[in-house]
Amino acid sequence: MPEPTIRPAVLSDDAALADLDRRAWSPVHAVTARPGPDEPFFTKRNLPEYILVAELDGRVAGYLRLVPATPLPSNAHVRQIQGLVVDETARGRGVARALLRESAELARRQAAVRLTLRVLGHNTSARRLYESEGFAVEGVLRGEFLLDGEYVDDVLMARAL
Repeated sequence: MPEPTIRPAVLSDDAALADLDRRAWSPVHAVTARPGPDEPFFTKRNLPEYILVAELDGRVAGYLRLVPATPLPSNAHVRQIQGLVVDETARGRGVARALLRESAELARRQAAVRLTLRVLGHNTSARRLYESEGFAVEGVLRGEFLLDGEYVDDVLMARAL
């Protein structure tokens, strides 16, 4: 079975990433509204330079968004994962793990020493994956989101690089 290829995003990935975002959207991992049918993936806030793309079998199979945690100089040593999506047809093939590992390498190249993320409490498969990659729970915001009529915890996780 081929390994996923991880690369930086380019503007021409917009349609494929927007399509993936629409198909993969779920209240299990999303706190925002489902993307609209004509909504672009790249925006002023969501730039290609923040996105790692996973390719498998010659097509986009997933992405990870890696950004500075805040714009503060005192926090410049921290990078935050603000989105990890894998196409349903590519799950179980190492795509998410490859994206996580490449994001850690990229963060190190950017002189970061800490990598953080937030995950919904009910997303147990993602939490297990993050734990297996060295992330530990550092805090829980109880009932932080109301999704489909249920209060859901926001779990803060991090790892050293």
